[in-house]
Amino acid sequence: MRIGIDLGGTNISGGIVNIDGKILTSYSIPTEVDKGSNKIIENIVSVIRHLIAKKNSNQELHSIGIGVPGIVDKKGVVLECVNLNWRNVPLKKIIEEETGYNTYLANDATVAALAEASFGSLMDIDTGVLITLGTGVGGGYIINGKMMTSPNGLASEIGHMVVGNNNVRCNCGRIGCLETYTSSTALIRNAKIEIINAPHELIAVSKFHRDYYKNLNEITGKIIFQYAKDNDPIAYKVVDDLAKYLAIGIGNLIALIDPQVISIGGGLSKAGDFLISVLSKKLESERIFKSLSPPLIKLAKLHNDAGIIGAAFIDKYVEKN
Repeated sequence: MRIGIDLGGTNISGGIVNIDGKILTSYSIPTEVDKGSNKIIENIVSVIRHLIAKKNSNQELHSIGIGVPGIVDKKGVVLECVNLNWRNVPLKKIIEEETGYNTYLANDATVAALAEASFGSLMDIDTGVLITLGTGVGGGYIINGKMMTSPNGLASEIGHMVVGNNNVRCNCGRIGCLETYTSSTALIRNAKIEIINAPHELIAVSKFHRDYYKNLNEITGKIIFQYAKDNDPIAYKVVDDLAKYLAIGIGNLIALIDPQVISIGGGLSKAGDFLISVLSKKLESERIFKSLSPPLIKLAKLHNDAGIIGAAFIDKYVEKN
């Protein structure tokens, strides 16, 4: 048995995971970022101890894995995590001292890719990519059957490749990052802009505009996709623009690593086959060497469980690399 921890800016979720990737017991508490680093670490330890107390006495705990929404080096030091206001936090050492169990850390999107490679949409794939579309954009690569890694943990920061010039400064400091075009944050921001600046001919036919012009702060990614599916012109344009820039990013990945499969996860993947359909159309114009078969674009399978499951098996990822 392994414990996997999905460390997020809002919640810390954990689970006891068996060898088949099944979550047997789970537990979640608020992260409490506003209370500082020590409180966050205290809460991580609290989740781990709760899970240890819940395991059966005949279950041997192998290790603890933690997926972190930031940059982690090979020594288990969180070099930077903007969402948690962390820099150079030796989290591996701290957790091992607090619990007595071997602890492994990796970027949360890399962890999700590991879960999909082990038990989900990237199983039995030699070279593939997971792209997570949420508040930000992350991802992970499988190359020649192994998870891609790097000394500073930057290798899978898919969201920070530059794909345009939108004058939007990313949290990383650059302008035009994929994340500023294709995250849920970007989708909602762009929807508000389109509603405010909509020409009269679109206002006349857009139910999305009528329903949300005076309620901009109520707009969510789910709502935008609902209207886009109904062919609302403003909502569809916002989704179409997201797909355009996501296709540019995917085109770059194809040129770099020639993946067999690209799996789409994160909160926006709940738009399902509609998102895949719009994206696939855009991707046709971004493909190089069109005589070659394009990668298969598919939805991630493990959804919110990917963070816990993948974290539980970080030790396997470390061994392979």
